[in-house]
Amino acid sequence: MAKNISVKVFNMAGEEVSKLNLNADVFGVEPHKQAMFDAVQVEQANSRQATAKTKVRHEVSGGGKKPWRQKGTGRARAGSSRSPIWVGGGTVFGPVGNQNYKISQNKKEHALALKSALSLKAKDGLVVVDEIKFANKKTKDFVSMLDALKVGGKTLVVVSEIDENTFASTRNVGYARVVTSDNVSVFDLLNVDTLVMSQASVKEVEEALK
Repeated sequence: MAKNISVKVFNMAGEEVSKLNLNADVFGVEPHKQAMFDAVQVEQANSRQATAKTKVRHEVSGGGKKPWRQKGTGRARAGSSRSPIWVGGGTVFGPVGNQNYKISQNKKEHALALKSALSLKAKDGLVVVDEIKFANKKTKDFVSMLDALKVGGKTLVVVSEIDENTFASTRNVGYARVVTSDNVSVFDLLNVDTLVMSQASVKEVEEALK
């Protein structure tokens, strides 16, 4: 495997300005499917609110009166119409509202998952921009940049920092998401068609994962 991977660097107008060598230890590894699967599972599980709740028999309103006398009716004895075996009764073993779905992944496997996802994008779907910075708070400037870079479909844009202009210019574009280099997730990488990274963010990611 080559030590470095060379990619073109564009400006925000879509013009090629230079080339950049990507670290093959970060952008050129053999993708590890299990590590990526585990990373996505961890992120999705840990993002669950876990607020689902069902009522047990003492929480269902009504049912205070015994439906019929204990003996002599020929029917099975019943103490409450809110028993779990009755329609409209309480739920047995349902969610109680404080479920814990948290799972974890060790640091080495998570780093491998990130490298795998980045390597997949480096093969097909990575665009490097010399600098991503907006002078004004205008959505059309962000859209113009994506059009100039010939970026289509769902897009993840990675920058070093999100200033006020960048936040205001990008927040209304539904098919694109902007994150900082220290907040890139495996799920985000696998869930987009194109990865757009500033040159500075590439270096920061490489430094964090090498």
